[in-house]
Amino acid sequence: MNIKAIGGSNDVSDVFDLYDLRVKVVASEKPMVCDHQVGEYFDVIGEMIVFPEGGRNSFTLYPLAAILPLLPAKQRITNKNDWMTTDAVVACPDPHCGGRFHIARIATRSFSHAETTVVPLPGDSDETNESVLTDAHSTTD
Repeated sequence: MNIKAIGGSNDVSDVFDLYDLRVKVVASEKPMVCDHQVGEYFDVIGEMIVFPEGGRNSFTLYPLAAILPLLPAKQRITNKNDWMTTDAVVACPDPHCGGRFHIARIATRSFSHAETTVVPLPGDSDETNESVLTDAHSTTD
């Protein structure tokens, strides 16, 4: 394993890119017993879950709970060898249901760090960053 230092970049821009995602219901060899319909989908655009106009504006809770933790990672640009890049199908958590959910990266969108958080970038305000780190790692005896 090679270890690389974090930081050290001379990039002064606060812009970063995320993928827009489409989560679509796909069939498998097992019948679906939950309320999924093949072809049904929703998009993830930035931090918003967007249902298509004219389509169903709901999604079953338990599969959504299984899918949600993966979405922020799927939005990030990853190495071509990372499993998050290559693996795209999530199973319905009901062991009797054949529902599968395909997560596709459909576009990229740029965001500004300053428009998405109040926490400054390293170097913008070292005093603020240091206090945040100190507060996060302090222990009480």
